[in-house]
Amino acid sequence: MLRPDGYRSMADDVAVLHVVAGLHPRSGGTSRVVVDITDALAKHCHIGIILLTQSRVNDETVASATAEVRRVVAASRSGLAMTFGLPFRDTLNRIMSADRIGLIHNHGLWHPANHWAASAGRRYDVPLIVEPHGMLEPWALHHKAWKKRIAMALFQRLDLEAAKLLIATSIVEYRNLRKLGFRQPIAIIPHGVVMPSLSAPDVAMPAPLGRERIALFLSRVHPKKGLLNLVNAWANLAPRGWKLRIGGPDESGHLEDVMRAVQEFGLGDSVEYMGEVEGVRKSVVYQRADLFVLPSFSENFGVVVAEALAHGVPVITTRATPWEGLLDHGCGWWIEPTIDALTETLREALDKDAVDLRAMGERGRAYAAEFDWSHIAQQTQDAYSWVLAQGPKPECVVLD
Repeated sequence: MLRPDGYRSMADDVAVLHVVAGLHPRSGGTSRVVVDITDALAKHCHIGIILLTQSRVNDETVASATAEVRRVVAASRSGLAMTFGLPFRDTLNRIMSADRIGLIHNHGLWHPANHWAASAGRRYDVPLIVEPHGMLEPWALHHKAWKKRIAMALFQRLDLEAAKLLIATSIVEYRNLRKLGFRQPIAIIPHGVVMPSLSAPDVAMPAPLGRERIALFLSRVHPKKGLLNLVNAWANLAPRGWKLRIGGPDESGHLEDVMRAVQEFGLGDSVEYMGEVEGVRKSVVYQRADLFVLPSFSENFGVVVAEALAHGVPVITTRATPWEGLLDHGCGWWIEPTIDALTETLREALDKDAVDLRAMGERGRAYAAEFDWSHIAQQTQDAYSWVLAQGPKPECVVLD
């Protein structure tokens, strides 16, 4: 079928296959992002979407918000089989044989499931798009580096070079991909955010006199997130009238290190770990915060920054994240990932009155609207059309 612009559109019975090694809620931001982009593509662009993942039998996966995405979960009781992506591989082969797949969008790296998807693209002559989700950023490459060097030599570089298009979420990630020698086209498409409806009492009304003010960290409790720096900076200030609330799943036992530091600094009364925070509770936690802090050593995007802005919360984050726009839009601080920089910036932020912070938050919410998922879905669809020679090269695709 010819579109009005003269390009041929994808046939109704042809689908885009999105693949990801796991969708457990504890797998980090990638799980939520993959579900959100497939939901948005199905809802706003009316593309046939199949989302393939693997999971242990009866394990939880992040839920879709639409029934228009065909979710396929390769379930297994064997942890060993999942380690090698065997349930995924078998289900993938059945899909490739039975369905008309026009494109494979491969989310993430290193896992055998991602390799099986790249192999299927070559075997069935289906164009492959790879979105690394920050897994080739310098900090990420140095974490468990020896395993990644082996994987790169065995299969990962070949799989990446086979991609017709790479997707980076920021100009920083784009530059790092080029530094690694990948020369194919790269689309720079940020992750999106669901813009919440905010209740007037939480956002517009002044804080009750004497209410304890909240600085919030909400992400995985993982060494790369810089939480120990945050605890050190908080101890340097010992701010009165403020509480630091930490939320998110513990990874690699790092929570024990963080809470040990909290106790050693005598911060038990001003630092609280809330556990994992999801769903409606997550939105409530954002709305009750006066300030959001993500002191990461590495982020290809940082979905939680966009979420905080969407909830009208000003943000402190580091130059190891692609959020220079906080300065441009007057809604936060973009600083070096050091204890000293974090201490001085927190001092400035915590000294601001509620009216000033609320004004910064309102500017941040306007900025966050740029990342609405409908816009991100359209950019992604345009990139798909170009790869399939069904549309012109979109502005988000960089050739050099």
